[in-house]
Amino acid sequence: MKSLKLSARKYIFLYFTFVSCCLPGLCQTLGGNAAYNFLKLPATPQLSALGAVNISNISNDAGMAFNNPSLLRAEMHQQLHLSFNNMYAGVKNYHSYFAYRYARWKTNFGAGVNYLDYGSLPQTDASGNMLGNFHPNDYVVALSASRQYGNKWYYGAAFKFIGSNYGLYRSDAIAMDIGVSYFDTTKLFQVSLLLKNMGTQLKQYQNSRPDDLPFDVELGLTKRLARAPIQFSLTAHHLHQFNIRYSDTSFNNSNGFEQNNGENSFVADKIFRHFVLAAQVYASSKIEITLAYNYLLRKELVIANTINGFTGFSFGAGVIFRKMQIRYARSHYQNNTAYNQLGVNLALNEF
Repeated sequence: MKSLKLSARKYIFLYFTFVSCCLPGLCQTLGGNAAYNFLKLPATPQLSALGAVNISNISNDAGMAFNNPSLLRAEMHQQLHLSFNNMYAGVKNYHSYFAYRYARWKTNFGAGVNYLDYGSLPQTDASGNMLGNFHPNDYVVALSASRQYGNKWYYGAAFKFIGSNYGLYRSDAIAMDIGVSYFDTTKLFQVSLLLKNMGTQLKQYQNSRPDDLPFDVELGLTKRLARAPIQFSLTAHHLHQFNIRYSDTSFNNSNGFEQNNGENSFVADKIFRHFVLAAQVYASSKIEITLAYNYLLRKELVIANTINGFTGFSFGAGVIFRKMQIRYARSHYQNNTAYNQLGVNLALNEF
C-alpha cells in the first residue's frame, strides 16, 4: 500500500510539472498585448483591498481561493462567497464562489464564476447608422481542487472556461491555474507560488491567429506577527518578464512625464513595479482593516503636473462572524476616481 501511495504521488508531481512547463510555452508569449485582460481584475473585496495581487494571505476567505486554488482549505467547507463591484461608466462585476470538502477523497473542491456586465451600448454601421443595441460582457467559470501534502504543504489547480462577447465579435478560451503553498501554523507564515492563466483560445474574435492569454507567474509571502494583531504580505508578479514598464516617449514628452534620469533609478523602477505590499490590522477578533500599495498601478495611472492623491493605494475593512463575513474595499485608480466593492461569505453548514 505504501508503494502504491508513493507511485501515485510521483504521477501527480510529474503531471503538474508537465503542465506547468509546457502550457506557458505553447499558449502565450512574454511580451505584447493579451486578450481577456479582465482576468487581471480583483474579483473579491479582500483581494482588491490587498492591492489587487495577493496569493498568500492567511484568512478563512473562500473568495481568495478563486485567485489561487492552493488557498482552498478544508475549513472552508460549504462556504459561499458573493461579491459585487460597481466600476466606472456603469460597468458591473458579479462574483460567486462555493467551496466543498469531500472527506472521503481528502480533497477540497470549489466552483465559481466571475461576470462583467458592460451594459447596453448602441450598435452602428461604418456610416454611423443605428442598428440597435448590443450587450457586451466577459465571464470566466472556474472549477478548482486542492489537497494537503504532509502537515504544511498544499497544492491545487483550477480549470477555467473563459467567454467574451462584444456583439459581432465573440471568443472563447480555456485556461488553468496551478498553485503551491507552504503554511507554517506555528510561525504564522505562508509562502505561495502561482502559475496563472495557462491556456489557449478555442475561438478567435476574428479569423486570425490565437490571441495570447494574460499569463502570469506570482510569488507571495505573508507573515502574521505572534505578539501583535497585524500581518504583512509581499507579492511579486510577472516573474517571467523583467521589464513590464510601459514607456511611450512621445506620449511622455507631450504630457510632461519625466524620462529616465539615471540607469540606477531606471533599474530600481523596473524592479519595484513587480511588487505589491499589503498589511492587515486586526482591531479585534471580529474586525480587520487592510491597507495596500501597488507600485505598478501608481506609476502607470498618475497624471503629470497634478496631485495624484491615493492613486495606487487600496483600503478595506471586514467584519468576521462565525456564520458570516462581510468585507468592503475601496481602490484608487486616479486622484478623483475610486471604485467600491462589497462582498459577503456565508458558512452554509453553520446555519
